[in-house]
Amino acid sequence: MRPAHRWGLAAVATALIVLTPYAGRLRPPSDSATDTAALVESVRGSADAAYSGTVEVQGRVGLPIADRFTDLADLFGGQTRLRVWWRSDGDWRVDKLLETGEVDLFHQGPQTVEWSYERGVARASVDPAIRLPRDSDLLPPEVARDALDGVDSADVQRLSPRRIAGVDAAGLRVDITDPLSTLRRVDLWVDPTDGVTLAAEVYGDTAQPALSTAFTTYSGDAPDDAVTLFRPNRDVPVYQDHVIDIADAADQFAPVAAPATVAGMPRTSGRSAAVYGAGLTRLLVVPLPPREAADLDYRLDQAGARRLHGQALLRVGPLGALVTGIPEAYGVRWLVTGTVTDQTLLDAAADLATGARPQ
Repeated sequence: MRPAHRWGLAAVATALIVLTPYAGRLRPPSDSATDTAALVESVRGSADAAYSGTVEVQGRVGLPIADRFTDLADLFGGQTRLRVWWRSDGDWRVDKLLETGEVDLFHQGPQTVEWSYERGVARASVDPAIRLPRDSDLLPPEVARDALDGVDSADVQRLSPRRIAGVDAAGLRVDITDPLSTLRRVDLWVDPTDGVTLAAEVYGDTAQPALSTAFTTYSGDAPDDAVTLFRPNRDVPVYQDHVIDIADAADQFAPVAAPATVAGMPRTSGRSAAVYGAGLTRLLVVPLPPREAADLDYRLDQAGARRLHGQALLRVGPLGALVTGIPEAYGVRWLVTGTVTDQTLLDAAADLATGARPQ
């Protein structure tokens, strides 16, 4: 064999070695034979399906609101990297990866422990009736189950498959037709073997998703039970929190109860602080003491909020936030926020003014 031929064979062999790991990525993803209705039901029933991996969350809008509402502000804002070990709905761990460390959530039964590596502090709490969103709510399977809440499977369309983290994932589209909503659709890509959603994209009125969340690495194997159990070192203080955030605090201690319905939306959780609606079209109301309300009102003003009937209303993409005006009955003002139209926020504020009751 001539030297030139030997060189040519060596080059081909080298190319095959280099390209082999990418061969699966270059192959078009294959679609699942499972019908759409069965896929929808598998997503709904996937809360106890085991998996692990890393997730990237990208939000394209965010609310510039007060520090005590940071989790809510970040729901549709910024970029977040998560690492997850999920054994079941009652046994999981989700780490938020930061440049300076990480913040980990360990969930066992009714209790969640938040461990801050940077601060060296752990806080344990029993999950309350109502709370602000947290990092685990941004996992693709969680977004998918919320998106399908109350949706008839006959109204879900099929999308072309995608390869997500090495898995040929079946595509589903959920159109949102609620006239009160600022969301238009949610696109999902699902592992057809167990119904675990590997990627979700939430759209408002723009061509780009307001929120996208997707696995970058994924395994469908059950994580070891030791990895989801929080075992602190002896020198790590573990504090028991009886109030986890301002929504929980308001629900426990505010002197006023929210109405059963606002803006035509039924209350689905909470009492003083409350969530209305279903799926991803939801409205959160929180009664605030005048001082905290004034601080939040100022921040919305600085961010360019409009003044309507003495109320500050800020719209950022599909998210809206409103703070009611002068203290109403029982000495509170209300934060009204959610993925609903401006008119819905105003209608909800009016219903709170007339329908709130002492408790």
